[in-house]
Amino acid sequence: MCTGLYILWDASTIWGLMALRAAQAFALPCRLVKAQEIAQGLLSGKPPHMLLVPGGSARLKCQALGQQGRKAIRQYVAQGGHYLGFCGGAGLGLRAANEEEGLGLCPWGRATYGDRLQHLISGHACTKLTTEAAQLPLMPASFQQQSPALPVWWPGRFAPQTGSEVAVLARYSRPAADFWVADLPLASVPEHLFDVWRKVYGVDLSAEFLHDQPIIVHGSYGKGSYTLSYSHLETPASPQANAWLAHLLAKEGGLSPQASIVPAWEPDNEPVLWASTAEHSALIAARHTLRGLLHTGIEHNLFFRRTPWLTGWRAGIPGAALNSLYTGVCTVLKQQPSEATLACWAQHREEFQQLFPLFLDGAEGYLLAERLATTLAPSMPDAVSKRGLKDQREALFGHAMLGGGIIGALLAIIDELVYVQTQGTV
Repeated sequence: MCTGLYILWDASTIWGLMALRAAQAFALPCRLVKAQEIAQGLLSGKPPHMLLVPGGSARLKCQALGQQGRKAIRQYVAQGGHYLGFCGGAGLGLRAANEEEGLGLCPWGRATYGDRLQHLISGHACTKLTTEAAQLPLMPASFQQQSPALPVWWPGRFAPQTGSEVAVLARYSRPAADFWVADLPLASVPEHLFDVWRKVYGVDLSAEFLHDQPIIVHGSYGKGSYTLSYSHLETPASPQANAWLAHLLAKEGGLSPQASIVPAWEPDNEPVLWASTAEHSALIAARHTLRGLLHTGIEHNLFFRRTPWLTGWRAGIPGAALNSLYTGVCTVLKQQPSEATLACWAQHREEFQQLFPLFLDGAEGYLLAERLATTLAPSMPDAVSKRGLKDQREALFGHAMLGGGIIGALLAIIDELVYVQTQGTV
């Protein structure tokens, strides 16, 4: 095995940027890799110590890998490799009824939520560590007798299978202070109201459904291993999660992290190191206008400040893709561009210059129409065409889970720029 960490870049969006920041903070030899490279034999020709698969759509990652890519990952792990998956990357590692939707490294499947609200959770949750975590040992020694607070961002759930040799490393215990359901911080709700809401309104916003559910699991596959986590251990400025990630990278991946904390992330305050030339003006202007669009959404109660790196959104509003596009643009611009990066931008500049104004004009009008629809809903529920909102949302943002639309094309350009920019620099 060669020294290093590979990060699967396809369909990772903002979660891929978080994984990249963690690798950079830990000063690890790292490379972003594409599903196509894996399908073409990268893992057998140049096997890494560990393959990290960030969050994002497990289905899209699976499609990008194709049959050959999925087979290559299974062979890599079976021959002694190590797979670490967060959220969507965890889901990708599970067994699926359809082989095209999972790798099957872990015999467990994915559980569905009985209530859609149960998926709309974010923030930190206090967890219970298991004896398996201590015995393997796959947790920092300092975690003994602790209930570490681990971050989740709209996670999936495991469907445990009895009789399978899967070690649960941590289980949910209770919400921490910054835990939200949808756009409601639970700490702001008097506890007795949860029962009142259940009885009077038929809605359950408590987090009781999480109690004792697995959040991190580990197991063997052939000569190798997998660790699947619905907690984003790479979350910026999350000390206990970051320390656990550093431990896993060292213990499982044989890597040598030079730190155990991922620094805070404030895209708004990151520098712009690209020269202000006519050739670069569209990308530099996009950073400013995207930030303005997010702030417009905040002013109209469609978005809200969730963290310094993540603008939250009201349920049903396509805020995830906007976050990914904005943070991606900021990530590209904060680094002095290489010749390869400039060549990549030159190749895609015309397309970006054509698409971005269309997206900006459409998105601003769409968001304000959503605001108007919300305002008029109690007295004039049909004043704003629901069909019109749906059509415009799909044209601009694509499918809620699978992406697409104009922003999908813009994200593909930015993702390619980040990929090219990091080759040989991380």
